Amino acid sequence: MRALDDIREEYEFLDGDERYRLLIELGRELDAMPDALKTDATKVRGCSASVWVYPTAREDGTLHFLADSNAHITKGIVALVIAAVQDQPAAQVAQTDIAAALEPFDLKNQLSSNRTQGVPNMIALIRETAARLSTGGDA
Repeated sequence: MRALDDIREEYEFLDGDERYRLLIELGRELDAMPDALKTDATKVRGCSASVWVYPTAREDGTLHFLADSNAHITKGIVALVIAAVQDQPAAQVAQTDIAAALEPFDLKNQLSSNRTQGVPNMIALIRETAARLSTGGDA
């Protein structure tokens, strides 16, 4: 997965339609999420599309997220959210201001509100899970 800063640099040089294409491309770059992980427990509430996020705690204390959506642009937005925290220590993920990291993308003005309404819920799920895992809780 690309680093969020690298994505931002590319994103800034694109116009509206090209930005949509970039988001779709980012979604395609996500690691495949097995259907067995797409459960009620991994589903993000409040999204207009179906979105699932599954954290995997690694032995080195970092978190690797699997995610998917049934909508291409939404899947790209999920990829942006994940890019802000992918493969970082759980404690760091729990403290990361993901919304601030996404501000340069100006998603609220670039996309319709129904595409971005679930972003705060995605962020909350990621940070809450990371906080629980950083204190030794189960995923």
